[in-house]
This record gives sequence, C-alpha cells and structure tokens, in this order.
Amino acid sequence: MKKSLLAASVAFALGLPVSGMAESSSGEEASAFDFDFYGSIRMQGEYVDPDDNSVEDDYFGFRDAYSRIGAKASYDTGAVTFFGHVESGLDLANFRVQGPYEQNDTAAHDEGQLWDHLRIAKVGISGDFGTLAYGQDWLPYYNAIAYPVDMFSTYYSGFATYTAFRRNNTLAYYSPDWSGFSFSGGYSHEGGNLDSDGDPDDRYQLTASYTLGETTLSAGMDDLGGPDDTRIYGLSLMHTIENVGDGSIYVGAKAERFSSDTDDGYGEDGDTAVNLFASYAIGKHTFKGMVADVPEYGENVFHAGYDYQLMEDLKVFAEYYYEEETAAITTRRGGASDTLWAADGGQTVSVGFRYDF
Repeated sequence: MKKSLLAASVAFALGLPVSGMAESSSGEEASAFDFDFYGSIRMQGEYVDPDDNSVEDDYFGFRDAYSRIGAKASYDTGAVTFFGHVESGLDLANFRVQGPYEQNDTAAHDEGQLWDHLRIAKVGISGDFGTLAYGQDWLPYYNAIAYPVDMFSTYYSGFATYTAFRRNNTLAYYSPDWSGFSFSGGYSHEGGNLDSDGDPDDRYQLTASYTLGETTLSAGMDDLGGPDDTRIYGLSLMHTIENVGDGSIYVGAKAERFSSDTDDGYGEDGDTAVNLFASYAIGKHTFKGMVADVPEYGENVFHAGYDYQLMEDLKVFAEYYYEEETAAITTRRGGASDTLWAADGGQTVSVGFRYDF
C-alpha cells in the first residue's frame, strides 16, 4: 500500500523505518534485528531584544537549538515488528544533559508528566493493524495538528501552539492508511491539567486525517480535563506543490480553539490560534515564513528563516522571530522557568548550524 505524507511523517516521529525490513536493496533478505545510534548537534548564536528593556536588556548569546542523542532498536518477526526508542536532550550551551527549553524545571516535570533529561523513552509493536506504543513520546495531536507548521531550525520553533509536544505514561495508537484515511489516539496517565485537588487529570487525544496526493487534512481533539473541563480542537493542512521552477513549495496551516469553562486569560473559552506557514526549497536552499495569531501566548507572531544544506549531514540556518506578547523569549541560555513574561514580547535574530550523525 502506498504510504501517505502523513503516514511517513508519523513513522519518522515514532522512530520507525518508512520502508520494511524484509528485503534489502539488493534483493537479499535483511536482518530481522535493526539497531541505530544517532545524534544531532544544534547550536545558534543570537541577538535577543525584549520589548521592555526595564525587565531585561537586549543581549547577544549562544543557545542550544534542541540537540539530542538517542538509539532505536527493532525486531521484525515477519508478522509484527517490536521496537524501542530512547532519546535524551543535550543542552550544549549550558553543558548539561537536559532540554534547553525544559531544563528539568517546568510544571510538567514537577507534576511528573515528563521524565527528566529524556525526550523519548518508549516501546511498541507495529504491523498490518497499525502501530501501538507506550512511554514518553510525541503526542498524536501534536503530530497531526501542530507538526505541519513546526518547521523552523532555531530554538524558537514550535511555540505558536496550545498543545503539549510530549508526555510520559502515554499509550498511543496510529492506524494504517485506508485509501487515504487514517486516525490516531492517545491516553496519557495524569498528563492533563491539574484538577480541583491539585492532581493532574488524565489526558485523551483523538485525530483523523485524509490524504489525497500531496495534500493532507487533519482534525483533532486534545482533552486536558481539569476543573474547567479544558479541550483543544484543531484543524490542519499539509500541501506540497512540486516542480515550481526548479524547486517545490510546501504550505502548512493550522487552527486551534479552546473549549473550556475559563472566562479570562490563557485557555479562555473560544480563544483561537491560527498559523500559516510556507517554504520554498530549491537545491540546497530553503526559504521559510510563518505568520500566526495566538491569543494569550505570543499574540501576533512573525517568523522567517533560511536554511542552507552545506553537506549531507550539515545544515546552516538564519532566522528572525517576533512575538507581540511573551511566549518564547527568555533570559540568556534560559528555558521555560526563565521566560520573560513581563517583557511584552520582542524579537530575535539567530544564526546557527545543525550536524546530524
């Protein structure tokens, strides 16, 4: 069965091979066991200018852009494939084993919703029935709704969304592709909002997608629970236009809407985040741009970037990021706990590189 664009992106997010292991390119039977050790070094130099310099002066500095190291293993029985995947963040700017954003000091870590140091730690099984995985992993709603516009290279990628990226104690299922239709679901034990007793509620997610040619449409629901019965509903689009000049155009878009009993502030009932992303890839060059409106978390956001694939495993990049209100801007080499909420947003200019091995 021909794999869709969404199925390929989900396979990548899950750390699975897009093609099967049964036969090698030479026609000989491949080994049933497969192991891959990998890493990605991602660093940027940046200029950060908060809008309110009485809160924080503008500064130059270095920041990690989500470096990581990991390993994947799988065993193909012929009928099903068993797999495991572990990945750790590397905050090279701070010389620590941690995520540069999380820095092991966030509400999600405090509530036990994320395991320290680890980005991914899961085991699973896949076959004709689809893929089932358990552990700490990317969430199904993120893969279907937020991922289509999370395409930048710097630390500032991915902030313009209401959902979480990963949670531990998560059971996730991804269906096969049935004539372009697919769905996914997830359950995260105590992965949602705090209830009235101060304990995390369970989190439930459900998505459905349809792919036709180079276009994928998805819808999703992220149920966070909590005393305000918070849910996020989302729609997304992924579309690729080939043979534009000597390159190709990619367009990603999403809309997310809160449904809750919250009357004011973040999570307010009816608040809607909208993103439009586009890129043009030609040869070793990729030009990117995104505009977004994310109430209570960045408000009006503008993001532009350029990537140059210097070698097969080495990319250099430059980006400009602006947010009207604070969402991502933080102190020098700081993370979520150091976010400059009172700075009223600001702008950044970053130049860096990514080396994969």
